Amino acid sequence: MLVSAAVCPCPPLLVPALAAGAAPELDAARDACADALGVLAASRPDRLVVVGPAAGPQDLEPYPQGAHGSFRGYGVALDVTLDGTPAGPGRGEPPTLPTSLAVAAWLLGNVAWSASPIQGLGVREPLDTERCIKSGRDIAARDERVALLVMGDASACRTLKAPGYLDDRAAAFDAEVARALADADTTALAALDEKLATELQAAGRPGWQLLAGAAEGTNLHGALLYEAAPYGVGYLVATWS
Repeated sequence: MLVSAAVCPCPPLLVPALAAGAAPELDAARDACADALGVLAASRPDRLVVVGPAAGPQDLEPYPQGAHGSFRGYGVALDVTLDGTPAGPGRGEPPTLPTSLAVAAWLLGNVAWSASPIQGLGVREPLDTERCIKSGRDIAARDERVALLVMGDASACRTLKAPGYLDDRAAAFDAEVARALADADTTALAALDEKLATELQAAGRPGWQLLAGAAEGTNLHGALLYEAAPYGVGYLVATWS
């Protein structure tokens, strides 16, 4: 059963070593992510499942605890491991984690996660709503107490300089997602328009709908900890507990 959930954005710039001089711009987002992970730890889960967008060959790609990720593709010699240990130098083995889960691994290492075992799951975009919701139900049924960390950005079309340029629909889409997360509204998340989300480059949509499936039948309460679009991309941090 799902006992808690957190939603965090997954831009590599969350990792200060990659942001360099611009790192302070996302300090508030980092602090909110750390607070969200604290909520997950406080729920005393049997397992933490970390979900994030991926471009792998499978619709749903599992990653075991200890899977390795790297930010070397961004010009920084920084590797991470999906086990809650702090980030360190290169480990020698090829990285396997998609960027979204590598960012999650950095966040978990930053708070020295030790509350439970960790399992990763990469979700290929676009995964249809029905499959996302079913996958969420399956995850929630695996253990008596499951916590879910959902990595994913909102729209990438909030300004003229955004990765997806300006789309007038983006702000309203992000606002509805923020409201649904704040209210723990599984019905609203399940009803998100797949086509619109894809057009707005909202990579978090499959993960949010997976969360909707996992939270069915629970009585979780939501809290929105952070909402901003500093680079024309919507970043949201929320907790359900």
